[in-house]
Amino acid sequence: MPNLNDYLQKLTHLKRGITKYGLAPHKPILLITLLELISNVHLIENRVSVYTDLVGIFQENWRLLVNTLHQPDFTQPFFYLQSEKIGNKPIWQLIAKPGCQINAHIKSVNTLIQVLEYGHFDPELFQLLVEPTARQSILLALLSTYFPETQQVYFNNKRSGKGYYHDLQEYVLNEPEAQYKTVRVETEEDVFVRGGLFKKLIPKVYNNTCCITGMRLESTFGHNFIDACHITPFSVTHDDKVSNGLALS
Repeated sequence: MPNLNDYLQKLTHLKRGITKYGLAPHKPILLITLLELISNVHLIENRVSVYTDLVGIFQENWRLLVNTLHQPDFTQPFFYLQSEKIGNKPIWQLIAKPGCQINAHIKSVNTLIQVLEYGHFDPELFQLLVEPTARQSILLALLSTYFPETQQVYFNNKRSGKGYYHDLQEYVLNEPEAQYKTVRVETEEDVFVRGGLFKKLIPKVYNNTCCITGMRLESTFGHNFIDACHITPFSVTHDDKVSNGLALS
């Protein structure tokens, strides 16, 4: 059975695409993001679905660590990390929904969600990732191997709590500070993250209470009984700010 050193050897020698900008940084960014989600208790099971925090923090970590002209495509490493193996055993696998297949890189995050059940780590690796000391060793190895020049920027940002994902949350909540920042929303993944934050934050602003009925509905199982709805349709204004949102049952 592989041990921590075996996994460190593999994770610091990832197969990365050769491009005109240098070796692709996508896989290390995804791994660092997953480690962060585990550390912050956003990911407690070895079942990784595509959701707002995952894509948003991937985009944030990309902006902190990558200083080349590669494009921050989350879907690429989510699929191609399956090629990494110890012996004949993949360290990462995707499980499709019943009746679906994932035999190639799906470039659209919204299409990926439609066919993906979840991704998961090799169980032995996941056991190491949930153990704080081993997880920190893996994080430091990834940062020092792939991003030695920008790793301090990463640590500084995480201590301050500022960055892309924080800025998008301020934008959705229409915080005054966001007026002085440039919040660029350029790709499908940016739109996915911003829309996900709208759905996540609007019910919180309204204390999970429907604006029409006055009913307050919460679930202990994480289900959403209150929806975030646009006042003026998103297709018309592309406005995901709280001032254009209502919480409705």
